[in-house]
Amino acid sequence: MLEHLTTEGRNEKTIFLDEMKTLNLLEVMNEEDMKVAYCVQKELPQIAKAVEMIVAAMKRGGRLIYMGAGTSGRIGLLDAVECPPTFNTDPSKVVGLIAGGESAFIKAVEGAEDSFILGRQDLEKIQLTSNDVVVGIAASGRTPYVIAGLNYANQLGAGTVAISCNKESEIGKIAAIAIEVVNGPEVLTGSTRLKAGTAQKLVCNMISTASMVGIGKVYGNLMVDLQLTNEKLVERAKRIVMDATECSYEVAEKYLVKANNQPKVAIVMILTNVSYEEAVERLNAAEGFIRKAI
Repeated sequence: MLEHLTTEGRNEKTIFLDEMKTLNLLEVMNEEDMKVAYCVQKELPQIAKAVEMIVAAMKRGGRLIYMGAGTSGRIGLLDAVECPPTFNTDPSKVVGLIAGGESAFIKAVEGAEDSFILGRQDLEKIQLTSNDVVVGIAASGRTPYVIAGLNYANQLGAGTVAISCNKESEIGKIAAIAIEVVNGPEVLTGSTRLKAGTAQKLVCNMISTASMVGIGKVYGNLMVDLQLTNEKLVERAKRIVMDATECSYEVAEKYLVKANNQPKVAIVMILTNVSYEEAVERLNAAEGFIRKAI
């Protein structure tokens, strides 16, 4: 079956890859990489449907759950772990599952991706419900671990999305929404950590960022819910408050302290001239959206 997959085809530009001079090799790789964003663009309507499904799920208390194997699993896991510091989400709300468990992020667990059992078991362990959305990621579109997970999610009535790099993929046929970014053959035949991996990363970036915008985690283009976990982020938070309210550095610093280091609350306090308690109340009533709160 592999010979029919675009991701397994041979790239005519790199038949003599081993004979290329370094600069020429890199130029070809760069040219091929430039195609990826254009290929993702073709799938924007499907990506938008996925985001709308995820936003609706999160508003009813559901979760975004990525699952994949190898590079695909690592990309999903990476996107999931970046959400708490960037958007102050509960770690349980955006979850990344990788075939073979978390240790497979660092070292491949042979055979894990071929297990239909593990795909279901991993979702059972996190107690998947019909309120959740499972995003299965597989460059080939035929990974058993992902197929099993999507099938189980469908059985429970959960939302399902498939991200692959081949048209008419197996996971695309299973999921409610199929995102199929076809980039053409890789520079290194079958090495889907290259263009396919880049495409998957771009799509996951879009899904998580747009979903967080949809649930009120952003004001303008500012990440107003970030966690102040280090000195850099403390300073970034001050700049965010300054940009959102056009206040001075000193005022931003003072109100962040009053707001218990919550930029979103500090912004509402400054813009509406209310106490911490009232700012929190306004945000709760506005479901976290600053524009509604002010």
